[in-house]
Amino acid sequence: MAVDDNPGIRATLKILLPAYFEEARIIASPNTIMSELETFAPHVVLLDMNFKAETNTGNEGLYWIAEIKKHAPKTQVVLFTAYADVQLAVEGMKRGAFDFIVKPWDNKKFIATLSAACDAATKDANSRVAKTSNLDDSDMYWGNSPQMESIRKTVEKIAPTDASVLITGENGTGKDVLARQIHSLSRRRAREMTAVDAGAITETLFESELFGHVKGAFTDAKSDHTGKFELADQSTLFLDEIGNIPLHLQAKLLRAIQNKKITRVGDTKEMPVDIRLICATNVNLEKLVSSGQFREDLFYRINTVHISLPPLRERPDDILPLAERFIANYNQKYNRHVAGVSPEAVKKLRQNPWNGNIRELQNAIEKAVILSESDILTPGDFVFASTATAAQPAHYAVGDNLETAEKQVILNAMEKYNGNLSLVAKSLNISRPTLYSKLKKYGI
Repeated sequence: MAVDDNPGIRATLKILLPAYFEEARIIASPNTIMSELETFAPHVVLLDMNFKAETNTGNEGLYWIAEIKKHAPKTQVVLFTAYADVQLAVEGMKRGAFDFIVKPWDNKKFIATLSAACDAATKDANSRVAKTSNLDDSDMYWGNSPQMESIRKTVEKIAPTDASVLITGENGTGKDVLARQIHSLSRRRAREMTAVDAGAITETLFESELFGHVKGAFTDAKSDHTGKFELADQSTLFLDEIGNIPLHLQAKLLRAIQNKKITRVGDTKEMPVDIRLICATNVNLEKLVSSGQFREDLFYRINTVHISLPPLRERPDDILPLAERFIANYNQKYNRHVAGVSPEAVKKLRQNPWNGNIRELQNAIEKAVILSESDILTPGDFVFASTATAAQPAHYAVGDNLETAEKQVILNAMEKYNGNLSLVAKSLNISRPTLYSKLKKYGI
C-alpha cells in the first residue's frame, strides 16, 4: 500500500507497482491508513513523510510509523520522501521503518527495496521468533561499554549514507560483523554485501579477482569472470585485511574507487560500478603511510569515517553476556542443555587476557559446551594458554613497529606448532590463505 498526497506520484505508482506486486493500493491521505490495515492488511506500507503543504519536517511520517507499528507490527514501513535527510531517515528506522526511498527515485532500486520489505514481512512468524531467541554468531552485540555505545551511535548516523568506512581493531574483535551491521542498516541492504579477504589474494590474480576478466585474457581464462567490484554493484564491497595489499597494486584499487569504473582484464571497455566501500585492517595504516608502505591518497579515500573496535579485555563487562549468547547457540547446534556459567568460571573468564578477542571467547565456549559434563560451566571447563605465552607480545621493544611484532608472533606460532600451518592459522585466528600471504610478505 502506498500513501502519498501527490496525484502525479500516485498515478505513476498505479502503473509501476502492479507490474511487480500481486496487489497494490494507492491512497492519498494517511487518515485512511488504519481502516486499510484492517481490510487490506498490506505486507508493506510505502509512506510519504509530509502531507501538509509547505511542511517538510517529516513529523507526520514519524507519527504514522508509530501508529502502523502499534496496530500492525508485522507490516513493514518504507519511508518515501523528497528530502534526503539522513538524521530523519535514521530516526524513522529507529522507530521501526524498514528502509527509505528518496524522490525522485530509480525504478530498479525502488522495486528492490520494496521487494526486500515484502520478503521481510512475509517470513513465517515462527521463523522470526526462532531467530530472535537463537541469535546467530554474526549478529552484532553492542554491549554496555562507553566505547561500544559511541560506536553504535556513529553507525546509526553513517549507515544510511554512502560514506566510505575504515574499521580497525585487533584480530577477533568483530570487524566483519560490524561491516555487515552497517550494510544491514544501509539503503543497499536489499542486495547482499560482497566480502573479500584482500590479504589472501595473490598478486597475479589481484586485478582478475577484483575487476574480473574476459575469456582468453590469460592462459587459464577459459570463460568470462565477474570481479568483486561488479558483484557489489548497487551494494556494499567489504575489503578485509586491506593493509596487506602490496603498494604497487594499491594504485589500481585507488583508480577504481575514484573513477567508479572498472575494466576487466583483457577488455578495453570501462564498466561503471556503484558501490559503498567498507575496509578493515588490524594494522596501523597511518604508520604504513609514514613508512611509505601504504598510499596516502588511498588512505584518505577509504577513511571518510574511521571506527576503531576495542579489544575484549577493555570491555570485561561484555564477556559474560557474549558467553551466554554463544552458549545458547551451541546448545541448539549440539543439542546440549548448558544453563550458564558458574561465578568462579565467570571470574576466570574475566581474568583471561583474550588476545584473540571475541573469536577466542567463542571458540572457548564452543569447546566447553561440547565437553562439559554438567549443565553449568565451571573453571575446569576452560583451559587457556599460560600467562607467559599470552603476554609474549608485550616483550617487544617500544621501538618495534607492528610488522616486526606480527612477524615475531607468526614465528613463535610456527615454532610452537612445528610448522603445522593449519594449527598456526587457527592459533592466530586467521585463515590459511591470509597466513600464506603473511608468510610470503615476511619471507618466512
